Amino acid sequence: MKLGLIALSGVRAQDSELSDLGLTLPGFVERSKVIASLPSLSLLTLAGMTPKSISVSYHELPHGADTGVINEDFDAVAIASFTARIKDAYRLSDDYRAQGVKTILGGLHVTAMPHEAAAHADAIVVGEAEPVWPQLIADLSGSALRPVYDGRQSSFDLADSPIPRFDLLDPNRYNRITVQTQRGCPFDCSFCASSIRLTPHYKVKPVEKVMAEIDAIKALWSQPFIEFADDNSFVNKRHSKTLLRGLSKQGIKWFTETDLSVAEDEELIALLRDGGCSQLLIGFESPTFQGLTGLEGKSDWKAHQLDRYAWAIDRIQSAGITVNGCFVLGLDGQGPEQFEDVEKFVRDSGLYEVQVTIQTPFPGTPLYDRLRAEGRLIDEAAWEKCTLFDLNYRPNGLSPEEFVREFRILVARLYSHEATQKRRRGFFARRSGR
Repeated sequence: MKLGLIALSGVRAQDSELSDLGLTLPGFVERSKVIASLPSLSLLTLAGMTPKSISVSYHELPHGADTGVINEDFDAVAIASFTARIKDAYRLSDDYRAQGVKTILGGLHVTAMPHEAAAHADAIVVGEAEPVWPQLIADLSGSALRPVYDGRQSSFDLADSPIPRFDLLDPNRYNRITVQTQRGCPFDCSFCASSIRLTPHYKVKPVEKVMAEIDAIKALWSQPFIEFADDNSFVNKRHSKTLLRGLSKQGIKWFTETDLSVAEDEELIALLRDGGCSQLLIGFESPTFQGLTGLEGKSDWKAHQLDRYAWAIDRIQSAGITVNGCFVLGLDGQGPEQFEDVEKFVRDSGLYEVQVTIQTPFPGTPLYDRLRAEGRLIDEAAWEKCTLFDLNYRPNGLSPEEFVREFRILVARLYSHEATQKRRRGFFARRSGR
């Protein structure tokens, strides 16, 4: 049997003016290139669980590329996609089915919209794929594929994770390789469409498993740069310190996402520095209490940390680790002043880098359900606008047109050559004590 694993990678803003503007903005372009260059860790992991008797190959269809079928005489294909490209995934799956090729769809969007996805595939996977993959493969081999495989019936133990099939990748194509050290998050932010939507359980991968994956990567790339594909690394501080001690022996550089609680632990910061951490992306979301209030489903933890934002940035960056501060524009507690508030905070805090996004109602999130109930969604099924840079709801305090105009202005200011260089000069000047 021949199984094709196909990832629809890369996301481009539907706002053409913002995309055109981004062509001249270093920070904006660099981050979009990084996202586009990451391989699908989920598909590579499933490849690692697939019996050797099945021939497996990995393929990517970047944004803007021909999304027609890849003619390799597949018996079946498993397709992964961002929500923003799910309609491309549906078209591709439909084309394969027309040729008699079995198709499988899964992931965050499919889990959120199973009935929609089921109309375009022979089988869908909802929730985590690992618990059901062995049965799916057995059924596929026996020509008795079920229409739905529900991974939510059991929680997958990351101790059972296989080493992803990194060997299926072209080493010259990727500038970063992903590794997962944990899954889930103790917070439940209303807009979040990450792995918490697949499994409500926060869990960690054994450190020896992570090290084995990194060793497998180093066997293929002499100097890899790793991006940890975690929603919130270092939540479990004990596990984190053991992980970081292991990383200090690997001699690699890496990036991940976390929360500002890492700044509270002096030992953890030292281990981050010695373990090869180049940058931490921290979701600050808003620099105001009004913007943060009610953001999380379980607590208002970030709102209560607001007065420590600048302190946390300074403490982490003083250790030589850059911070990429992420802010979400369009939160309900914010008004017309939010754009100036973000720009001022970025300037005053000394952040090395910044990422600004538009609040995005992804399907399956509490945010989507609330905005839909309030009649504020502009187009309920405009999945192509789920890019983090396109507005698809009516924000409070501004018209959609006013919001988009102000967002473009903010992006131009934050990512101008002058502003970007000033942030970086400030970071290096502080490191050198000037």
